[in-house]
Amino acid sequence: MKTTPASAPPVRLGLRENRLQFSLLVVVNVAVGGLVGLERTTVPLIGTETFGLTSDLAVFSFIVAFGLTKALTNLAAGALTARFRRRQLLVAGWLIGVPVPFALAWAPSWGWIVAANVLLGLNQGLTWSMTVNMKIDLVGPARRGLATGLNEAAGYTAVGATALLTGYLATGYGLRPVPELVGVVFVAAGLALALVVRDTAAHVALELERHPPPAGERVGLAAAFARTSWRDRSLRGVSQAGLVNNLNDGLTWGVFPLLFTDHGLGLAAVGLIKGLYPLLWGIGQIPAGHLADRLGRKPLIVTGMLVQAAGLVLALVLLDNPLLAGILSAVALGLGTAMVYPALIAAVSDHAHPAWRANALGAYRFWRDIGYAAGALVAGVLADALGLDATVVAAAVLTAASGLLAARWIA
Repeated sequence: MKTTPASAPPVRLGLRENRLQFSLLVVVNVAVGGLVGLERTTVPLIGTETFGLTSDLAVFSFIVAFGLTKALTNLAAGALTARFRRRQLLVAGWLIGVPVPFALAWAPSWGWIVAANVLLGLNQGLTWSMTVNMKIDLVGPARRGLATGLNEAAGYTAVGATALLTGYLATGYGLRPVPELVGVVFVAAGLALALVVRDTAAHVALELERHPPPAGERVGLAAAFARTSWRDRSLRGVSQAGLVNNLNDGLTWGVFPLLFTDHGLGLAAVGLIKGLYPLLWGIGQIPAGHLADRLGRKPLIVTGMLVQAAGLVLALVLLDNPLLAGILSAVALGLGTAMVYPALIAAVSDHAHPAWRANALGAYRFWRDIGYAAGALVAGVLADALGLDATVVAAAVLTAASGLLAARWIA
């Protein structure tokens, strides 16, 4: 067995064998999710109530900025792992995120909010990408579904809890600055832990030693991007499902606070709806990741997309009782997304050799998170032209179609 120098313990792959480092990375991703959770409840309302924006597309511009930046950073992160260690990129991501809560709390104009979301996209692209890659590095092939489930569960549970917390803080203290300053805690904790956690380069080297790439196989970013995006049928199916999944998230991120406040709900109720969705999304990924290892990736992906489509329909069908509509929709969206998320990442890892896995994950995460920008653009254009209800209907149709494509393409 490969070992590091005599002063260090031997390098082993596995969740139990690396439980301390794995646990530290789980806590890091709590901070990662908490930082983006700051925006789930309050920022769309800051746009309309604080800065007086009247166009839905203008309000959703912060999500477009976030989604584009995060998607491009995800793509670059895979290539950057060839030049820098994962831990270095993790620390860099946290340093970039330091100004975000302060900008959200005291931005003098909407342009500052959009600029803060560019920084947030860079932060999330680097930090979330590295926690995913490092956990997969640690556990090896056998427990990838569970590893990614735990990683995403930590992040999205924090997103939901923070969305819920900021909704209640906004009810008592106003939309700014108190709710946004919760993010200072997440930045400080994330940066401190990133400086403590160990790099996983030795674990990657061990897996490569056990599973060398086929002779002559191209492993560069361009080749991995092409294979993940369209050449490999299964990876193509995974990428489109990831894009549509986050299109839903980007769309509901902007639309739901406006839709449910228009139907009489207050900030606390909107915070409950916006918090419940990612909370279930987060917690549900632990059993979903385990099931993905046992039942396979495809059944969870297809079923999860169809459950999400049903959740979007519920938001409209029951809108005469907006709190019930919001809660039931959030439950279905959360559970459906929980089924999909770890299975998608594990499916990419299954179809990508360790030599080009980081680039494949970067390409998949590019397509997945471009969904935030696509969702915000679709929501803004359709909401301005046809209204918020039509926007939700369009998302439901796209989600159901994506599930059927996943059933056809993913092996």
